[in-house]
Amino acid sequence: MEMVQYRSPSTGLTVRAILFDTFGTVVDWRSGIAQAIREFAQQHDLSVEPLAFAADWRMRYQPAMEAVRSGRRDFASLDVLHRENLEASLSDLGMRPEEFPDDELRALARSWRWLPPWPDSVDGISAMKRHVIVGPLSNGNTGLLVEMAKHAGLPWDVVLGSDISRAYKPDPQAYLAPARLLDLAPGEVMLMAAHNRDLAAAQKAGLATGFVARPQEHGPGQTSDLEPSGRWDVSGSSIGELATLMFG
Repeated sequence: MEMVQYRSPSTGLTVRAILFDTFGTVVDWRSGIAQAIREFAQQHDLSVEPLAFAADWRMRYQPAMEAVRSGRRDFASLDVLHRENLEASLSDLGMRPEEFPDDELRALARSWRWLPPWPDSVDGISAMKRHVIVGPLSNGNTGLLVEMAKHAGLPWDVVLGSDISRAYKPDPQAYLAPARLLDLAPGEVMLMAAHNRDLAAAQKAGLATGFVARPQEHGPGQTSDLEPSGRWDVSGSSIGELATLMFG
């Protein structure tokens, strides 16, 4: 198949790599984490609403990373932050994390590695892979992202986790380090994401941008990121649609 090129309207450069936000954009964290919580709760006879617990656990994500971004703590991988945040969520429900077997808590904390892809993710990424380098640009660490790809069947060419850049989005280094490691100019890299704030930070760092709508990421009451809010290079309702728009 001929490799069709896509030139970014915003950077004026040919896009040679499309890197994807993962949680919420490529994989459905909400249903995946709720299922892991449901199984854990059943195993331990806990009265926990899985979707509510998943939302509470996820709510701690940005504050935990902000402690690293601000310099209040040294870099810690997302696996570490997920474990800390899990214990905090359990504690807030009146449970004592230390009373659960450590290996079971570790497995639950790592359930972020075993998330289901959105129905269009694998085929859409595969369509883009015919023309450009594809990989994640995620706050996940490398081990997490590799196992996520194996579980979900994600056809990445390269996996560069946040433990390589040692920066969490929207720190500019989180966007610039993957481009540098791929020996590409920032404008030759596109971030594909379902989150407008992520795309705004990537655009500010000089990357091309693509928006894919995920209106069910936060459940039926979602009010944010239902549509593009910035002047992104391309936008659509699925990764497959974006592949068609960009490469025909």
